[in-house]
Amino acid sequence: MSTVTGRCLCGAVTLSFEPAGDLTACHCDICRRWTGAMFLEVPVKPGTMRYDGPVKTYASSDWAERAWCDRCGTTLWFHLTLDGTDDYAVAAGALDDQSSLKLSREDFYDRKPEGYAFAGDHRKVTAAENTAAFEKHFGGLLP
Repeated sequence: MSTVTGRCLCGAVTLSFEPAGDLTACHCDICRRWTGAMFLEVPVKPGTMRYDGPVKTYASSDWAERAWCDRCGTTLWFHLTLDGTDDYAVAAGALDDQSSLKLSREDFYDRKPEGYAFAGDHRKVTAAENTAAFEKHFGGLLP
């Protein structure tokens, strides 16, 4: 895949990466509280994340952090901080060109508010399914 670029609202933070998949919507409790709705994210191919500017991060758990622009507050990415991982998910709204984004999955689908729904055919993954997949993939690395 080709490199995509993005920036925050004020332009102080710029980023670039190679996507590792299509758009995902996460409805987990933390993402909803962080963004005010759901986190629309694009997974990043490991080793390709590049950024510059005043980025601030918050350790939202023992194994992940969330980032934003320290000047304008734009949500930038979710990052797994487990040893041996290089997993980022960039906020779709930060991308310069969103025209090719296609929703492929909704995570924690059973936790989403009933007030909205995405159109189209895509995978809907429950909280239990997400947790089981995470444990299977990262179980040995969890604190």
